[in-house]
Amino acid sequence: MKPLKTMATLSATLSATLVLTCAPALPATAEPAPVTSLPPDRFFAYDRPAEYGVHRERVTVPLRDGSHLACDLHRPAAPDGTPAPGRFPGIVYDYNAYNQLGAQGQAAAYFVTRGYVAAVCNARGSGDSPGYLDPFSGQEQRDNYDLIEWLAAQPWSTGRIGQTGVSYGGHSSLLVAVNKPPHLAAIIPVDGISDWYENTIYRGGIYSARIRDWQRSVAPDTLVTYAQHPLYDDFWRERSVKSRWKYLDVPVLEIAGWYDRYRQGMVENLQARGRNVWLVSGPWVHGWPAGQPADIGNGAYLAWWDRWLARRPGTPLPAARVTSYEVPGTGWRQFDSWPPAGTRTVRLGLGADGTLASDPGRPATRTFQVNTEPAPGGPGRRLSFATGPLRRDLVLAGEIQAQVRASFTAADGNIAVVVQDLAPDGTATRITQGWLKASHRSGHERAVPVRPGKTYDLDLRTWPTHYRVAAGHSISVTVSSDDYPEIDSDAPAGQVSLRLGHGGSNLRLPTL
Repeated sequence: MKPLKTMATLSATLSATLVLTCAPALPATAEPAPVTSLPPDRFFAYDRPAEYGVHRERVTVPLRDGSHLACDLHRPAAPDGTPAPGRFPGIVYDYNAYNQLGAQGQAAAYFVTRGYVAAVCNARGSGDSPGYLDPFSGQEQRDNYDLIEWLAAQPWSTGRIGQTGVSYGGHSSLLVAVNKPPHLAAIIPVDGISDWYENTIYRGGIYSARIRDWQRSVAPDTLVTYAQHPLYDDFWRERSVKSRWKYLDVPVLEIAGWYDRYRQGMVENLQARGRNVWLVSGPWVHGWPAGQPADIGNGAYLAWWDRWLARRPGTPLPAARVTSYEVPGTGWRQFDSWPPAGTRTVRLGLGADGTLASDPGRPATRTFQVNTEPAPGGPGRRLSFATGPLRRDLVLAGEIQAQVRASFTAADGNIAVVVQDLAPDGTATRITQGWLKASHRSGHERAVPVRPGKTYDLDLRTWPTHYRVAAGHSISVTVSSDDYPEIDSDAPAGQVSLRLGHGGSNLRLPTL
């Protein structure tokens, strides 16, 4: 497919349709396509046979403040089951607070049988590790640092340590890396953060209802502490990779999913540290790729450890900086950067007649209700806009940006933008979304006043995507003040008025 060259080209492709109505409820993610092929790259096909058994022992790892971590240590074993002689690199495997040492040890066995020591540990305050659980805090990062250095100092260790994990374990891998333990040689974060505040807790400055169940079950005290920090301050900087990107200098293999909630953080890390970060993003929901469509298997992980920890000669790196699966079902592609070279930005305006087009028509204003019951025949709770059916496929590769020109009857307000793929049969698939609290329009470090009735330009970022919209489908966008449970439904009651047409609200699409 050739890239679109001008807005006029896209305008000829898109015939605008749709009326201002409430959109149907949308699924949080699309259904991944049933694809099993690996990327066309020997890095992903890498393998070598197992050489050892697995010897497991429970150990306590001492920490600098006199406490300790409860860990299962999995070491390469000789045929009689005793630890194999020699020195081996180490991997901290999925450092989290979930007390799942048995399952994590089974998952690590593939690497142990190929010559790695795997440490599977409960974070402070979880499982048999004593103390107070404070996820991703400076204390937890220091504990992780001490664990890495303890592993490196053991007589059976080569002194080269890696760390990997998914979600909590992915966040931990990135956060300990910016603390720069001397013997940490490489990491593989899966579904990791760039910033705990922005990626998880306060999306666009709005508390995420989705995270509260996790808080209640894992760390209930955070229901209080997180609510005490609605603005971005040192509490959050301590839990941020972004605030210390300059220290993220070990080799990083990021494994992400285009249907995962941490894809923005993973892309941001790549963009900030392009020289030492590689990104693999597949058609995956939250979790390890194993068992999901287009699973890459264990080869890439083993190649990464063999390259940076075992230093095996000739071990390949990925052929490109970015290996990305074009969802929902096109297949793998590789790029030297993200967004890919050749990506062009196309601007589409929101029209008063419900169109989404390069020519959105005359300036106008439309209104929607916020947390009040809509009156019969009056404004609904959202405004919807769409293109007409596409005449050819359109690939979105990057971050869709929205500029919403809005005024509020209240002294603050939330804006949620949801971009969808509309099939000819009316099926709506969510592509991406973004949110912003109006008082956070100048950043999250301080709230700035919102004057009722004044129009503000609100710039919203959406989660990045690599998505092919098929010919015959349409692109739609809904604008509202609610996107529960992604954000809390806490916007003040009243009305929001959008400026539409020429000079009004618009989307900027990254097209490939």
